[in-house]
Amino acid sequence: MVLPVPDSGVAAAKGYADKLGVPFEMGIVRNHYVGRTFIEPTQAIRDLKVKMKLSPVKHLIEGKRVAIIDDSLVRGTTSTQIVRMLKEAGAKEVHMRIAAPEIKFPCRYGIDTPTKDELISTKYTPEEIAKKIGADSLGFLSVEGLKDSLGNDRNYSLVSFTGEYFAGGNADTTGCAGGC
Repeated sequence: MVLPVPDSGVAAAKGYADKLGVPFEMGIVRNHYVGRTFIEPTQAIRDLKVKMKLSPVKHLIEGKRVAIIDDSLVRGTTSTQIVRMLKEAGAKEVHMRIAAPEIKFPCRYGIDTPTKDELISTKYTPEEIAKKIGADSLGFLSVEGLKDSLGNDRNYSLVSFTGEYFAGGNADTTGCAGGC
């Protein structure tokens, strides 16, 4: 089955499930009173907030092979805890899929993006990250796949993925819409 990380992974998970022809389930419940976890100032606070934010629906997960879809993977904090909670809920396998390319560069615009040293994809390969977060496998959307999905009008930055703020096309230099 395919599960989204609520709420950021819902659209991508639905498309992934439909493409594979496998069931889509809302197998994780989100506490909407807990805010964004990846921007918290310390690892201890990020860990605590993830535990408070997400809860697995055990009867949907137990005994199943699960593909969990999230919008991005920054430090690995949320992914590690989600994989652990799904396995503790009885998932036979947990395959993490990310609906964005690997984040390898910080961005000076928008939401607080960590330094390059804090980004998990700068230090490890996808296979090493999968092992580190406890997943049976890990896959990311390619940069080309992202570009294809956004169309030919290039008015966004890919800095978080490629390190280039506005390489080609019509650039909106006021922010990082679509890439940061």
